[in-house]
Amino acid sequence: MKDFRQLKVWEKAHQLTLEIYRLTASFPRAETYGLTSQARRASSSICANLAEGCGRDGDTELARFCGIARGSASELEYHLLLARDLHLLPDSDHNRLAKETTEIKRMLTGLMQKLSAES
Repeated sequence: MKDFRQLKVWEKAHQLTLEIYRLTASFPRAETYGLTSQARRASSSICANLAEGCGRDGDTELARFCGIARGSASELEYHLLLARDLHLLPDSDHNRLAKETTEIKRMLTGLMQKLSAES
């Protein structure tokens, strides 16, 4: 069992999730159960899947949960794009968050490759 807090990708994803929560707090009330909820769920799912994978047995399981986390990051990319296109998120915030999300996906891919090589 590994401590998920020791993973750099988890820390980066956690910081992104905190930022998503902060920014979506200003979304319209009508989006509370729509885009706000979806973006928050997708971002927190990245961290939660890493935590769950670390609690499982072995690198193979952790790699599988990294793949699920990467899927959640892709989902978040779309929610950020939609928020930008609906003019709920300024271009500058979208660009910064999209870049961070892409970096997290790269880190997840690298971790998955490392875990697969070790197995």
